[in-house]
Amino acid sequence: MENEPKQEGNLSNSTYDLMSQLLEENQSLWRIKNSYKNDAKGDSEVKEFWEELEKDKEDHIKRLTELLVDRISPK
Repeated sequence: MENEPKQEGNLSNSTYDLMSQLLEENQSLWRIKNSYKNDAKGDSEVKEFWEELEKDKEDHIKRLTELLVDRISPK
């Protein structure tokens, strides 16, 4: 783990990429929970897929958050 380099208000590309991906994962998780699973009612195979993907997204969000906290928190 490497702290964010000292810069004048800018994030490194790597940290920015992590933040962008965290946003994408959160938006995708929201759609799964609030739309896709409801749309799959009556199709147990598809509903099971969305539930598995929901868990994967939650795991990705947790890991991305941990990576970001490690990089942007003051030491």
